[in-house]
Amino acid sequence: MNKNRAQFDTGILIRRSLFFAVLIALTLGNLFIFFRGLNTPQAMDQAQIAREIARGNGFTTKFIRPIAYEQAKETQQGAAIPFTNFQDTYHSPLNPLLNAAVLKLIGADNADQWKMGENEMVFPLDRVIATVSTLCFLMSIGVSYLLVSRIFDPKIAGVTAILMLFCETFWDYSLSGLPQMLMLLLFSCAIYFTYRAVEDSAEGRVPFAPAITAGVFFTLLSLTHYLGIWIALGYIIFAAVAFRPRGLLGVIVLVTILIPMTFVMLRNSSISGTPFGTAFLELYKGIGGNSEEIVMRGRDLESSPLRNDGTLSSIVRTTLLQTNSIVPFLGGIIVAPLFLISLLHPFKRTSIANFRWAILLMFTVSALGLAIYGISDKNLEPNQTHMLFAPIMTAYGLAFLSILWSRIPSVTTTPALHNLHHIIVIIICALPLIISMPMKVRIGMSRNDRGGIPHWPPYYAPALNLGLSKWLTDKQICFSDQPWAVAWYADRTSVWLPPSRLDFAAIESMAADLDTPVAGILISPSSHGSGNVSEVAGKYKDFTSLVLDGRVVLATYPPGFSIYDKDPKIQEITRRYPYRATLVGMDMVYYSDRALRSSDEE
Repeated sequence: MNKNRAQFDTGILIRRSLFFAVLIALTLGNLFIFFRGLNTPQAMDQAQIAREIARGNGFTTKFIRPIAYEQAKETQQGAAIPFTNFQDTYHSPLNPLLNAAVLKLIGADNADQWKMGENEMVFPLDRVIATVSTLCFLMSIGVSYLLVSRIFDPKIAGVTAILMLFCETFWDYSLSGLPQMLMLLLFSCAIYFTYRAVEDSAEGRVPFAPAITAGVFFTLLSLTHYLGIWIALGYIIFAAVAFRPRGLLGVIVLVTILIPMTFVMLRNSSISGTPFGTAFLELYKGIGGNSEEIVMRGRDLESSPLRNDGTLSSIVRTTLLQTNSIVPFLGGIIVAPLFLISLLHPFKRTSIANFRWAILLMFTVSALGLAIYGISDKNLEPNQTHMLFAPIMTAYGLAFLSILWSRIPSVTTTPALHNLHHIIVIIICALPLIISMPMKVRIGMSRNDRGGIPHWPPYYAPALNLGLSKWLTDKQICFSDQPWAVAWYADRTSVWLPPSRLDFAAIESMAADLDTPVAGILISPSSHGSGNVSEVAGKYKDFTSLVLDGRVVLATYPPGFSIYDKDPKIQEITRRYPYRATLVGMDMVYYSDRALRSSDEE
């Protein structure tokens, strides 16, 4: 017996050692060899807000959305609003606060200490932000393992952890800097205590402590991403119905969430005139017909009212998208959707059976929120919340699959087949990561001595950190098609380029009156690479010639024909910003109000 025990312990030790070895290898490889920098507007925006918080400037931003500025101006009854230290009401606060604490700890609030080297291609603070997100992901694996072990057994928990580790979607979000990995950690903690509460309730005890603790984590989840409120609402409904005394725990959790949210809403109201701030305009991404960008870049909300017609069809369309893309939304883990089928299985333990309905309710309410606010099937979708449910749904799917597998006669009589279904599932789910790994290693190792590989197009950190930052002072601003990148990499205030020349002129005039004059316009692949010519023209309207100028110059080179100064709609603007400076060839061009000696001028 002791010999078997020793063999058992040795087997566990080997498997766990191998798991942690792979975990460390993937973590170091993704953060140092494969890492190419942040690559989403929302991540860069939150990162630069975090840096402002670390500097003691509060929840301010250097990325100015024209509609947000107009909201703030109307709230102050037309009074002048400085473009510097502009208050942000778009993002949820928790992720920037966490990053701010880390940035302050490492001294990143001092920009001079974190300038890029001449041979660096990846901004060093990008890796810091990604490391924080990755650590949240790794901790969520541990919490998920503890939860699944408590619900089922260590075997299913171990397979769930392996599937999480080899999930390419989780790694993509970890390296993106988006708040999803912090959300995953908080959600994992929340449902851990939710299950503890379900256990207490099934055994006849009042689950006061675990239910309230779960509510605290759901509150933190809601403060990390406002769409987390929908998940929290699902939990409140479940707690009100399932836990005794009926309704009391649901009300307590609701109050727990409302207390911090009230402070957030009061702040938003004082800045933007609405308790939901600029974040409310994200409705335009959903039931507003995917027009959020146009609304954010404009100044007049009345010219783009939130339409009432077509709301139902928009919700149905987004719901169908979620249904058709359920496997990708759940991280590509093929057994996760089996959770829905497992609802038909009569699990013997009451807590396991009841906990399913809590997960289903939270998932359903969350899906409804996404149908209203909008979600796409593109990679690194910032509104992705389905992936939070992937680990727990995977556990139920594995348990259900194991039950079916064990009923196959050949499996019961052949011990070697007992775990074959787990191996098959792991191989299938890990294939995307495994297939992409050799190419990532080859590229990463070949370019690592050159300072890494940027996410180009559209982002080229050296051009902004070493180039644009020298051309703009702290008291100057610029218009740009990627103002989030300017704010993060160049550490300068940037206004999102509006589609109307009249809005451009109005903002330009206000900036000059406030002694923060506009010094130029930055054009990058974020605009001219966003679609075909008709799509670009639809987005940038009066500034289409400006956006396509670099493309036309390249297409007609030599000698290179410019259309920027030929467009009669923006001739006045052309005369104010006549100097064209190339940052990355003609793909990234800065149109300046003065000649720049350190650039190629035309």
